[in-house]
Amino acid sequence: MKPLTRQNKSQVVIRPLEYRDLEAIKNLCRETPEVQHNHRDVTFNLSPISLSQKLPQISRWYWPIKLLSLFPNPCKYLLTSYVAEVDGQIKGAIQVSPSNRTRSSWRVEGIVTEETGTNRGIGSQLLRYCFEKIWEARTWLLEVNVNDKETMALYRQNGFQPLAQITYWTITPQKLQELALSQPNLPNLLPISNADAQLLYQLDTVSMPPLVRQVFDRHIPDFQTSFVSSLMEGVRQWVNHTELVSGYVFEPQRKAAIGYFQVQLCRDGTQPHIAQLTVHPAYTWLYPELLSQMATLAQDFPHQSLQLASIDYQPEREAYLEKIKAQQIEHSLLMSRSVWHKLRESKSVISDLQFSEVLQGLQPVRKPVPSRSSLLKIMQNNHGKSSNSQNKTNNNYYWEATSEQVNSASELSISPNSQSGEEDDNGKI
Repeated sequence: MKPLTRQNKSQVVIRPLEYRDLEAIKNLCRETPEVQHNHRDVTFNLSPISLSQKLPQISRWYWPIKLLSLFPNPCKYLLTSYVAEVDGQIKGAIQVSPSNRTRSSWRVEGIVTEETGTNRGIGSQLLRYCFEKIWEARTWLLEVNVNDKETMALYRQNGFQPLAQITYWTITPQKLQELALSQPNLPNLLPISNADAQLLYQLDTVSMPPLVRQVFDRHIPDFQTSFVSSLMEGVRQWVNHTELVSGYVFEPQRKAAIGYFQVQLCRDGTQPHIAQLTVHPAYTWLYPELLSQMATLAQDFPHQSLQLASIDYQPEREAYLEKIKAQQIEHSLLMSRSVWHKLRESKSVISDLQFSEVLQGLQPVRKPVPSRSSLLKIMQNNHGKSSNSQNKTNNNYYWEATSEQVNSASELSISPNSQSGEEDDNGKI
C-alpha cells in the first residue's frame, strides 16, 4: 500500500517504521515524554514490544523482528508501527497490535507526536491512517492515563469512548511474605495446557460485562499456545530474565474453571513481578487463596513488589486489595472505538457528493457524428416502424371482417325466432 500523503500547509507522509527512524523517535520521546505505563497485565499471547519504552532493545533486535513480520507467525505484529514525516523530519509515531487471534480487535499501544505550530493534527492523521489501512479491525481499544488530558482529548476527538476504569495496585515484599505464611487451600489447582482452552474461554466470558466482551472478541484459539509461540516466549523470558507461571482452579461439580492466575516473576530483581488474575463472579472467596499462592511462588525469587490491576466492574477485588492495604499506583481509562464510526464517516462522505459531479465524466465532450453503424440502426428502426404499421393495418382489416361475419350470423339466428313468433301470434288470433 502506498504511503498516505496529506497536504496541510506542509507535506505529511505516513509510512511504516524503518531502522533509520529509531534515533529520531528517541529524541521525540525525550522532548515530549508521555505518561509511562509500566503496569500492564500479562497477556495470553506474546505482547508487543513498547516502542517508546524499549528503544535500545528494538535497536538491537530490529532486523530479526523485521524478518518475522514478513510472513505469518506468532511474532508478526511485535512491532507494527508507523511514523509521520514532515519535510524529511519525524514528527510523530504510533504503534498498534491485534488483541485477538482473529485480528478483529486492535489495540493502540502508544502514540507520540510533536504537536507544535504547523504540526498540529499529526496525531489524528496517524490514527486515521491506521483505521484506513487495517481494514479487518472491527473495534479499537486503548489505555490512557487519567492525568494525560491532551492524549485523552486526542482519542475522544477520533471517536474513542470510555469503556472501563482500571486501577493498578502494588503489594510490597513485606506484605507478600505475610500472605505466603498462610498456606493456600486450593486442592483443585491444575496447570494449564491447550486442552483447557475451552474452560479458560468460558471463565473469561463470564467474568466480563457484555460490552467489554464484545470489544475484546476473544475465542478459544486465543487461549491456546502453539509450539512456535512457546518457543518464542521461552526466548523472551531468557532475554528478560523472567519466568512465567500460571494455573487455574477447577470446580469438579460444575466441571468449569472458576479461577485463573498468571504471574511473571523476575529472576534478577530488576523489575517488579506482574500478575494477572481472573475469578468467577460467584467465587470471590478465591481472591485470598490465589494471592497467597502467587505470594508463595514469589518467595523463591529476589524480593520485589507484586503489581496487578483491577477494573471497576470487579468491586470484590478492589475491596480485598484495600483490606490487605495494597497501594494504588496508577489510574487509567480503557477506551474503545467501534466500526460504526467508520460506517458513519463513510456515509457522511457519500452524502456530500453531488450526482452532477459524479456524472460529469459521462457527459459528451462534442456533438456526436453519425457513423455507418448509426445509419444502419436508423434504417432498421424505420423498417421496423413500417412493418409495425402494416401489421396494425392487417389487424384492423381482420377485425373488421370478423365483426361483419358475426353480425350476419346474429341476423340469421334471430330471423327464425321472429317467424315462429309471428306464427304463434296468428294462431292465437
